[in-house]
Formats: sequence, structure tokens, C-alpha cells
Amino acid sequence: MSRVLNAKDKDLRTVSAELKSCLSDGEIVIKNAAHLHGLCGGLKTGKITIHGDSGDYLGVLNDGATLRVTGNAGRYLADNMTRGYVLVEGDCGYGAGAYCYGGTIVVYGHAGDFTAVMNKGATILVAGDVGDEVATYMLAGDLIIVGDAGKNLGNYLIRGNIYIRGQWASLGHNTRVQEMMPDDVAKLRGYLEEYGIQADPADFQKIVRLSERPFYKSKPTR
Repeated sequence: MSRVLNAKDKDLRTVSAELKSCLSDGEIVIKNAAHLHGLCGGLKTGKITIHGDSGDYLGVLNDGATLRVTGNAGRYLADNMTRGYVLVEGDCGYGAGAYCYGGTIVVYGHAGDFTAVMNKGATILVAGDVGDEVATYMLAGDLIIVGDAGKNLGNYLIRGNIYIRGQWASLGHNTRVQEMMPDDVAKLRGYLEEYGIQADPADFQKIVRLSERPFYKSKPTR
């Protein structure tokens, strides 16, 4: 049986203290938390469901907890996460998965601009569309987009893989489309099946970096 916390008319400090006091009780449900920014920050354990919408910075510095949002999430979802899982049944705002070192983020709706900016190793899966400047300065990890992307997808991509089934408005600097290999298809099939997303992995395209030195211009040949 789940432990239910009602965050209505409570501040972040109060709700965080209540949450930490019952983390060992099993699954926890938090209601009426859309006004709280930074909820579930830095947790190393726990299985927590946010019933309804969440505020900004949900799961910031997550280090092992499993978080689920039944509604929409705000901006900077799971910022700087190192381990754990964050799943959003609705949409999320600007900057989801920014600066993550690891862990898994799944958004079943749409994600905003600058999703996966400077991703350093997380797996980020978006079942809908994403905005502009997605995966800018991405350093490692996998970004899977089932829908469409906006402008400058993968801008100044350094390392890591972008898989996209839909279309993009434009690719960013230092990107190229690479042929999908059987290992890529198998990896995508595993992600999609694990999280219950209906899509054929063979329909995706793979985007990788063009150069190992994206910020330097080639010297002219003589």
C-alpha cells in the first residue's frame, strides 16, 4: 500500500522533510505538488509518484530514486541526474535532462527546447516531439526521439547518439546522419519495448558528430 503525502499549501522544506521521513515505508505518492520546485532533489533511493503535475527541477541531482509524474513536468527535469529513473506520462518543459551524468528519463508526451543539453551519459527517451536546440553540446549517452524535432538538432554535438524517427527542422553544427546498424536497431528495440512505446526501431535515423573537434576550423591546405 502506498503512503500518500498531500503537498497542498505546504512549502518545499516541509514536504521534503515529510518525504525523507517515510522513504523506507515503500512507494510514496505526492499530491498537489505543482507549486514545488526542486522536489525529490538529491535522493539516493525511493519509489515516488507525483500525482498530477510537478514543478521545475523535479529530481534535480537524482542519485538513484525512481520518480514518476502522472501529469506534466516543468522545466529542467532531472537536471544533473547521476543515477535512477524519471518517467513523465505527460509533457515536460524547457531543458529536460540537462547536464545529466547517467540514469534514464522517459517522457511519454512532448519535451521542450534544449532537452538533453550537455547530456553526459543519460538515456533520454521522448515519445513525442522535441523543441529547438535539443542535444546541444551533448557529450555522451543516447537521446531517442520518436516524434519530430525543431531547429539545430544536435548543435555542436561532441559525442553520443541521437536517434529520431520523425523529421527535424534543421541539424546543428557538427552533425551528420549515419547509417543505422543492427546493433542500433537492437538497442532501440530494447528501449521501446521496455517502456511500452509503440514504434518500429527500423524507422529511426541516427545522428552523430561530424568531427572530434567541433569548435575548430580546419586549416586550409596549401
